[in-house]
Amino acid sequence: MGSRITVVLNPSNAEKLRNIQAKMIKTSPKSVSFSHVLNLVVHEGLKKFKA
Repeated sequence: MGSRITVVLNPSNAEKLRNIQAKMIKTSPKSVSFSHVLNLVVHEGLKKFKA
């Protein structure tokens, strides 16, 4: 389990994440949390940056 933090999102980004979540819910037999979707998107985005 991860750390509990607070994140403030732009409404348009939150809507895009909700749409991704809705698509994942339709194809998954399990529940799909907003946090899970956010972590997946951040993980994929961070792959583009070399630290």
